[in-house]
Amino acid sequence: MCGGRGTRLGAVGEAAEKPLVKVGGEPMVNRVLDALAASRADRAHAVVSPQAPATREHLRTRATGAAGHGGTGDSLAVVDAPGDGYVADLGYALERVDRPVLTVVADLPLLSAAAIDRVLGAAGDRAGAADASLAVYVPVDLKRGLGVSVDPETTTTVDGRPVAPTGLNVVGADDGSGDGPTDASLVLDTEPLAVNANRPRDCRVAEALLRRERGRDASDDPRGPTEQSNSTDTSP
Repeated sequence: MCGGRGTRLGAVGEAAEKPLVKVGGEPMVNRVLDALAASRADRAHAVVSPQAPATREHLRTRATGAAGHGGTGDSLAVVDAPGDGYVADLGYALERVDRPVLTVVADLPLLSAAAIDRVLGAAGDRAGAADASLAVYVPVDLKRGLGVSVDPETTTTVDGRPVAPTGLNVVGADDGSGDGPTDASLVLDTEPLAVNANRPRDCRVAEALLRRERGRDASDDPRGPTEQSNSTDTSP
């Protein structure tokens, strides 16, 4: 879902439409699409709206495989929704794709292929998986511990534990008759799914977590810090 304007992002959102706000030097929507491309997901549909014309153009360019994105266009389709709000646009898109389908918001800049595959695996392991839906949450305490925003209107409880939606879900093929399997909830205590970049401080937390992860990657490099530095200095 890529149709947001980012009004809650303040000055950050004024500089760019929400999906195009950069975290770690890369637009958030690119990070989400890269995670999807590296996961078990077969094909990505980017749902855009008139509220975010620059995002629509960006994604259409990516879908054609232009602007240095190589062959990613082969697995990306752009869906033009009417721009009537998140729920309405999601419903519009769901009428135009096969189910079950994984839905994901564009404001999850730390999303990884591993997290996507974990959700797909959990959905596939359930009886009648093709018909049932799976809602994915993170603990509210995790979000508050990270210092990211929590929307009280969207929080709920699962097994007595306060949780918040991640924006990553699986929508099943059940026609709503009630004859299919019961929909389920999955609570994942994982930081990357807890950071929805809705406000400026959320972006700052995401940047900090990315720097921390890059530091871990560097410390694991078998060349050691001296050789890493030399390699950086001599790169073109």
